[in-house]
Amino acid sequence: MAVQQNKKSRSKKGMRRAHHALVAPNIVLCPNCKAPSLSHVVCPTCGTYKGRQYLRKGTL
Repeated sequence: MAVQQNKKSRSKKGMRRAHHALVAPNIVLCPNCKAPSLSHVVCPTCGTYKGRQYLRKGTL
C-alpha cells in the first residue's frame, strides 16, 4: 500500500489540480441554418457539416 513520505503543501496541491477546471463547450452557429451547435460536429438541426449533407432532416 502506497503511503506518502511528506505532506504536500497547499501550493503543490493547487499546482497538481490546475488542470481540473471545467471547460464550457464550444458552441458555434451553423453556417447553413444559423442554429447553435457544437463545433466540429454535424448540426443536429439541418444535418450538415462543412457544407455537406450527412443526415436527413429530422433524423436526430
